[in-house]
Amino acid sequence: MIKKEASASFFSRNIIKAIIPLKKILPKLLKTPVILMLCGVLYPASAFASNYGTTGIIEVPSARMQPDGTFSFAITHDALLESYAITYQAFPWLEGTFRYTGTKEFFYWDRNYEVKARLLEETERLPQISVGIRDLVGTGKFGSEYIVANKRWDNFDVTLGLGWGRLADNSSLSNPLTVLSDQFETRIQDTGLGGELSSKTFFRGQHTGIFGGVAYRFDDYPVTLQAEYNPDENRWEGGRGRDPQAKSPLSYGLVWHVDDTIDISLAHQHLDHVGIGIQVRLDTTQTPSQYKPTPFISSLDKNNSYIPDGLNPDFWYDNLLLDIERSDLFLLGAKLYPTQGRAEIEINNDDYVYWPDALAQAHRITSMHLPNNIKHVDYLINEQGHVLHTVSLPRLTGSELGQSIDFAQIANVFPASMTSQPDHITNFVKDTVQVDVELDNRLMLFDPDNPLAYQIFANISTKIDLPKEWMLRASYRVDVYNNIDTLSRVSSSVLPHVRSDSLKYLQQGENGLQNLFVEKRDTFNIEPQLHYRVFGGVLEDMYSGVGGEIMYQPHASRLAFAISGAYAMQREYDGGLGHLDYKVLTGHASVYWATPFYNYDVAVHAGRYLAKDIGATIEVRRTFDNGWQIGLWATKTDVSAEDFGEGSFDKGMFFRIPFDSLFQTGKKSAFKTRIRPIQRDGGARLEGFSGDMWWDLRDARFDMFSDPIRR
Repeated sequence: MIKKEASASFFSRNIIKAIIPLKKILPKLLKTPVILMLCGVLYPASAFASNYGTTGIIEVPSARMQPDGTFSFAITHDALLESYAITYQAFPWLEGTFRYTGTKEFFYWDRNYEVKARLLEETERLPQISVGIRDLVGTGKFGSEYIVANKRWDNFDVTLGLGWGRLADNSSLSNPLTVLSDQFETRIQDTGLGGELSSKTFFRGQHTGIFGGVAYRFDDYPVTLQAEYNPDENRWEGGRGRDPQAKSPLSYGLVWHVDDTIDISLAHQHLDHVGIGIQVRLDTTQTPSQYKPTPFISSLDKNNSYIPDGLNPDFWYDNLLLDIERSDLFLLGAKLYPTQGRAEIEINNDDYVYWPDALAQAHRITSMHLPNNIKHVDYLINEQGHVLHTVSLPRLTGSELGQSIDFAQIANVFPASMTSQPDHITNFVKDTVQVDVELDNRLMLFDPDNPLAYQIFANISTKIDLPKEWMLRASYRVDVYNNIDTLSRVSSSVLPHVRSDSLKYLQQGENGLQNLFVEKRDTFNIEPQLHYRVFGGVLEDMYSGVGGEIMYQPHASRLAFAISGAYAMQREYDGGLGHLDYKVLTGHASVYWATPFYNYDVAVHAGRYLAKDIGATIEVRRTFDNGWQIGLWATKTDVSAEDFGEGSFDKGMFFRIPFDSLFQTGKKSAFKTRIRPIQRDGGARLEGFSGDMWWDLRDARFDMFSDPIRR
């Protein structure tokens, strides 16, 4: 079985209703569709985003942190710059930000990262203290480091800090770190191609600046007043045709808390120009909603007229099959062991966000329909065609059918095993073909000509079950609207253009085949902890090919191992069935670790990439029971930074944003995307077909059943 993924259009259509009032106020900020994808759940505002996205005042950072797991998106615009920032509270003590900052007037945009770590949490007497590095991996245009403290008195929150780099522009205070080493006196400004750690600049320079400010939150009004002292003189902006330096280090403004999710800010910056911004926050840690399918009358009721032709109302399996499917689950097979008073039931879940909710629903229905002599049920958990676990439960009786199920008290989780072939198997192969049509989008981000190029298209797709557990997937793109014609840059890569010609695929393939492939996912009968996947056809916009993946996942282990490989052929740009001359054999050996820390998982992939370069990728993702997944990856290969080009090596962010977190549906559907600061050719992999199986099965991992949320 293959999980359903909802399109971004569903997300956008519902969000537009909430955005329309803001669009009248902030047309400059809300002209981008990105903001349409990020308004949603209510979340208490306890800190504010600075113009750089990091928690702070107006432009300077503070020592404050958002609640753990907060994901925020901020857009700011003033007379000097526009800034788009994504911030994630990765740990209670660590905040990370990615920014895209620049000006269309001079066609220069800068990508940079910032991290801030809390050193000391505020107490009654002591302030909160944090240390941060701005432009950690970038060109150094916005480079600065800082140590900052915050103390709260009633409604006042006071910030005071020491800064290096741009936060020391107008300062005559000597750098105190020079007493440790003369190396701290010299700050290197040229960071080359960017994308590499700018360690030779950290906390260096002849001077250290003092910055700070104060925020006052009203009790009776959703407004916070702000004032700050910022020594940054905007010299880089001044060197590009602006005023030579900031008029004043003083700024003041206010933040309007539209609701617990959205803040809008307005500031008079450096007593010279006006800045305006918006921040949207989402909580990635919230408890998943319980999905409740449409109520129905059980097939046990003989007056129930909804019994399709071909089903026997007097046969327990047919009745169970009908009620399971009306609960938006799949019954794949069953076997009874009457002498043991036991049944084995295999189920699959495509719709429930939280697998224990799906199992609870299946267990109530199964307990109603099984023959009377069955007292115990072993459920085989099938996720996307892979049988992962056996969850053993006592049969429910009487009043227990209407009560919540405490899995922690009654469930036992074992390695998956069907002791023999099932007596009853559901055949999902049908003569009819179902076609889905929905709006979708493609984005090309961070091009200096147009930082947000996009296409809106109709996605015509189908999934067809084939005999012997094969499946065919196909989708075709029909253009509705795009602004991709505004882009004109061509690749200068010295490597094979395995990804850097993406603009040609966007422009020449406005209409075309997205994928057309067959796939089989299964578990080896001889070793139920060994899983495989094989596929072949048109795999993605740029590549066709054949390949597979084998994964060994020991039961209840935090480690897993996999090998994946494919023979890939580069497609023509027009979205048809033709191919270019480029072919490559690519593959990776992978190790996965489900860490015990804050739901973080780590994967390392080593092997051969699409440009025939050799190297390794490390991925770190944080996943929650509600479906949120946020992560980073970085790849280093035998391609030098010079040959790779701007950015020095491949890196980026991964997001899976569940619609349930926004609309409380309880139903599994999500918007998934990868964001790269820049698309080059080094370190490129097949998207979705290169070491992805472990991530695909994450929602049904062992600990989801062994330590579930009590319902």
